[in-house]
Amino acid sequence: MQLVLISGLSGSGKSVALNVMEDSGHYVVDNLPATLLPQLVSHLRAAGYQKVAVAVDVRSGASIAALPRQVESLRNMVDDFRFLFLDARDDTLIARFSETRRRHPLGDDCMTLAEAIAKEREALEPISELGQRFDTSDIAANTLRNWVKQFMNLDAGSQITLLFQSFGFKHGIPVDADLVFDVRCLPNPHYDPVLRPLTGRDQPVIDFLEKVPEVERMIYDIQGFVASWLPAYVHDNRSYLTIAIGCTGGQHRSVYVAEQLGARFREHARVLVRHRSFK
Repeated sequence: MQLVLISGLSGSGKSVALNVMEDSGHYVVDNLPATLLPQLVSHLRAAGYQKVAVAVDVRSGASIAALPRQVESLRNMVDDFRFLFLDARDDTLIARFSETRRRHPLGDDCMTLAEAIAKEREALEPISELGQRFDTSDIAANTLRNWVKQFMNLDAGSQITLLFQSFGFKHGIPVDADLVFDVRCLPNPHYDPVLRPLTGRDQPVIDFLEKVPEVERMIYDIQGFVASWLPAYVHDNRSYLTIAIGCTGGQHRSVYVAEQLGARFREHARVLVRHRSFK
């Protein structure tokens, strides 16, 4: 079992880090009292959970003081234990709270925002050196996401899902398409009466298209384009990339090309293949 503890000051980016964990397949628990950590880990391990991320911070109240003792126990309970503590300068935290207009967890009518931050920093100081400490001052959310991925040794490329979707131009371009490729220039099986009722997944249509050199050249070129730009989409922290392949009716050529591309990318990313013009 892998257990990731995330803590830090309010406004330092814990929600961003938790979202990265959730996107990578971790079971995420936010704002858990530190005293309940051993029970939670025991329960989730018995239930078969392999990856868990838990946020523990000043919202837990006095129980946060128990965290240093809990950490030693947790290291013996799981195979892979990691602790991430997020920090930021006071001026950065004040600016972030001002932008979001959210109340600080320790804020009240008798305490300024700066005083609440100082109180929280003092309360968290005993746990700030328990693991990896990140200063998130002056960095964008995307940068923090990449830092967290590197800290977790996450293979970012495997986290994106590629959806290859065939469609017919006569029915309109899919509104969710990120990339659109037009394969109407390829020979059309529709004009063969035997092939007309079939689809690009049927062997006679596959045999027909495999004999045309231009078809393989088209697939090769689309594959090269997507492979070349995929790292940029991954770096942009995209979870899904929809590649729409269109022919006239969305039945033969686009279906075959989408199926071929899906098969070629399955070794490099999560792949879905969908055909819009038929079930």
